[in-house]
Parts: sequence; C-alpha cells; structure tokens
Amino acid sequence: MMNSLERRSTFALSSIFALRMLGLFMIIPVFAVAGQQYTGATPALIGLAVGIYGLSQACLQIPFSLWADRFSRKPLIIIGLALFAIGGAIAALSTSIYGVILGRAIAGSGAVSAVVMALLSDVTREEQRSKAMAFMGMSIGLSFMLAFSLGPWVTTKVGISGLFWVTTIMGMLAMLMLLLVPKVSRHYRVAPQGYLTQLKQVLAMGDLNRLHVSIFMLHLLLTAMFVFIPSQLIEYADIPLAKQGWVYLPLLLISLLFAFPSIILAEKYRKMRGIFITAVIAIVFGLAIMAFGDQSKYVLLLGLGLFFIAFNVMEALLPSWLSKSAPIQSKSTAMGINSSSQFLGAFCGGVLGGQLLGFAQTSWGWGLLTLLAVIWLGLTFSLKQPRYLSSIVVSLPETKKLDEWASILLAIHGIEEVVVMPEKQVAYLKLDKQQLNESSRQELSQLLGQELAI
Repeated sequence: MMNSLERRSTFALSSIFALRMLGLFMIIPVFAVAGQQYTGATPALIGLAVGIYGLSQACLQIPFSLWADRFSRKPLIIIGLALFAIGGAIAALSTSIYGVILGRAIAGSGAVSAVVMALLSDVTREEQRSKAMAFMGMSIGLSFMLAFSLGPWVTTKVGISGLFWVTTIMGMLAMLMLLLVPKVSRHYRVAPQGYLTQLKQVLAMGDLNRLHVSIFMLHLLLTAMFVFIPSQLIEYADIPLAKQGWVYLPLLLISLLFAFPSIILAEKYRKMRGIFITAVIAIVFGLAIMAFGDQSKYVLLLGLGLFFIAFNVMEALLPSWLSKSAPIQSKSTAMGINSSSQFLGAFCGGVLGGQLLGFAQTSWGWGLLTLLAVIWLGLTFSLKQPRYLSSIVVSLPETKKLDEWASILLAIHGIEEVVVMPEKQVAYLKLDKQQLNESSRQELSQLLGQELAI
C-alpha cells in the first residue's frame, strides 16, 4: 500500500506528465485538416509541424537527464515546463506554418519527461514503484485519450490558435503541481561517472536498448496513424473532424477496461515480458485489420480499438520496466535515452504520416505501418524479465550529518541506494534481498536501532 507521501507525489508528477502530453498531443487528430489554413502549408510541412516537437525532445532529453543525475531534479522540471508554455504561445500567435513549426520545436525543447520519471522513482519505494509507474503510464494513456477526444472539440470552440493557448495554460498548471512533491537528496553506492562514460555504459545494455526501440516504434506508429486517419474517417466513415473525438473516446475507454487487468497481471505475478509481447502482437493485428479493411467504417474502428488496448498496456508497462532495469546511479540517463527514443519516434511518425497522405491507396499506408510493427515484434522476443529490488522506510537520525549517515548505510552489502527527504524526516533504503546476507541484516538492524523483517 502506498503511503500518503507516495500517493501525493505520484498524483502530482503524473499530472505534470499528463498535462504536458495533453498539450502536445491535442494537435495530432486535428492538424492534418485544420493546419491547411496556415500560410505556406503543405502536407509535408503539416506532418513536420505535428512531429517537430519530437525532434527537439529527442535532442535534449539526454542532456537534461544527464544533468538530473547530478543536480536537483525539480529546477530542471521548472525550466522545461517554462519552455513548453513559451512554445505554445509562439504557435498560438503564428499565422504561417513555419511559425507553428518553430513554436512546436520550442515547446518540445522542454525535454523533462525523463526527469519527471526519475523524480517519481526517487520518492517511491521499490515495492510501490510499479504501482506508481503504472499510474503514470495510465495517466499518459488517459492524456492521449483526452487529447484525441478534446482536440477536435476545442478546435471547433476556439480555433487552432486557441488550442495552442490551451497548451500554454497547461504548462503553467503543471508548474503549480510541482509544489506537492518534496525535496529529496540522493545517495548511491556507485557515484555517477563522467557524462560520456555514463552514457556509454547505459547504451551498452542490450535490454535497455530493446526498450528504447519499443518506445520509438510505439510512438512512431501512433503519430503516423493519427496524421493519416482523420481524412479516412471523413471519407469512408462520414465522420466530420469536429465529431471524431467522440469516436476515439469510447474506443479508449474500452481499451482501459482491458488494460487494467493486463497491468495487474504483469506486475503482481511478474508476467511483464509475456504481457509486453502480447501487446506488440495486438498492435500488429490492429494495423493489419486496418490495412485489409481501410475503406470500411467498422473495420477501421475495430483496428483502432485493438491498437488502443495494446497502446495503453505498453504505456503503463514501459516506465515500470525501465525503472527496474536501469542502473540506479544512471536512472535518469537511461530514462532520458528512452524519452529521446519516444519523441524521436513521434517526430518520424509525424513526417511519415505526412508522406502517407500522398499515397494513392490508403491500404498501402496501413500495410507499411503493419510491416514496421512486425519488425518491432521480432526484436522483442529477446527481452528478459526485469530485476526486482525491495525498499524500507526509516526515520532520519538526530544527526545533522545526513551525508555521512547515508554513506555508512551504503557501505553495507546489499544496500543499493538511499533517498533522503529531510522535510518529511524519512529515508527510503533500496536494497537487493539476494545480496543482503545475515551479517548485513544484523549490521543494518544495529545501525537503525530496530529489528528488520527482511
């Protein structure tokens, strides 16, 4: 069961993530049509405007995450949210497609997704980490659901420029949510290395790279699909753009009903790998269904529903899996590479979606996306189950030399990380039970002044 600190922090950080995603993604289901009003707009530039934020995110996630492994994470998040809000304002004031592209690029340069996830892993115990990450993943899925549903509706009310102003407001609201998260100091068994050495170490881990490819492919397919499909829903399903949100909303709600049991099964019974591969298979089938029945209203909706089920499952599983597999001292760096892959995928998906709009037959576009998903599926079979750590919560000692106290704890074999929260007078000890022998248990019990049931 999460304690009050974990619940509050999880809610706040998930809300920050969701508000950013909502602001960035409301444009996706409407811009392929609404973006044609801008001066200089072409299909290729419209696709670029949709996906450009992903390119700037991909370029800056790793620098932000490397800094976050050395410095306080909260100021970096504030900087990123400020850039997000400024970029939305620039896009809202623009009358040409190039101004929108610039604004989206600046909004994307607030590349703090990995920093937010790393801060969440700091303030949650290992046993509750999966719940927290799953909650964040589901909040991301919910933000996509709301984005695809609200985007068309908001655009009919305030126009496309008003939609960009909404993203600026969301950025400012996200800054306020950060006030709910406590200040933390982190202590590791292994200190962070030089920037380049640390980056190379993380990039050399095969399973992490497969997770990076997975998030890249997931968001490439998602973004390409939502640049590609609005015009098909208008032509083949006779659903105008303003009403397409009411198509996405029930499909995504149904997908959540399937996603929740899948996430519980993956986390509680440690079936993460099996559920993950099953979700990729569902994405392949969803895209294949749309490739063979792209001109049928009900076949399109069936394929979309299957895609959304798998998407929501993977959005919940990927952050949790990554937090388990990444080296503790390089956690933010690993998450930064993953987030770079995610947003690079979104950029490539936006560009690809713009190209798909020019295909003579829509089935060719769905066929290409299906082929990419099949290639991705082949790469996932070599994934291994993640490592599981445990956590205990302890009260801080009377001493003011907390750094020394943390160093003594880290000298005990089996203790991997100590996260100190002075404001709450508690610390989380994150440990590997398999490495904690009887001598280590006794030493830890004496140091903390209590018998430990671990």
